[in-house]
Amino acid sequence: MFATSGWYTADVESDVDLLNAWRAGDAANGRLLFQKYFQALYRFFANKCNEPDELVQQTFLAIVKAKDQFAGRSSFRTYLYTVARHELYRHLRGLQRARNFDPALSSIADLATSAGGKLARNQQHKLLCAALRTLPVEQQTLLELHYWDGLDATALAEVFESNAAAIRNRLHRAREKLREAMLATEGIPADTIATVEAVDAFARSLR
Repeated sequence: MFATSGWYTADVESDVDLLNAWRAGDAANGRLLFQKYFQALYRFFANKCNEPDELVQQTFLAIVKAKDQFAGRSSFRTYLYTVARHELYRHLRGLQRARNFDPALSSIADLATSAGGKLARNQQHKLLCAALRTLPVEQQTLLELHYWDGLDATALAEVFESNAAAIRNRLHRAREKLREAMLATEGIPADTIATVEAVDAFARSLR
């Protein structure tokens, strides 16, 4: 697959321009898309599986196989996260302990994976990641994309193939569940979990 040495920052071409050139057979533009989104996708997977690099590769392989399915009705970024979400669920369903895996009910903690070590930057981030992993995978994914990738309800609705009103309700429930999980996590400063809004601020500060 592709190799990358870091984040692609040049804005010479848009994602759609790169994708269209890639569709026309220019593999170099596929590599640019990979480089541009590698770190974001790595972060998406790192708190949910043990081999985030492999899942990043599989996400782009899935896009290679079905690259003509993206019609430009949404942003390439939300399309990419949609594919990544499906790849994540496929991976989790394949785990030995995931016979009855349901993203709306099953958590990473339930699946007994050791994900998170590659993502955590400090003790507070490690504790937050641990709390997130006790939530159902769907809630964890929703919150991480919201807090750390800045996706609003409209963008999240595209990723989760839902609508913005439903996503707002799901975000509200997920934020409450995260606060409950953080209250049960020893070592998190009390002022960061005083309210849901405080939890929001704390999580966003660790993006």
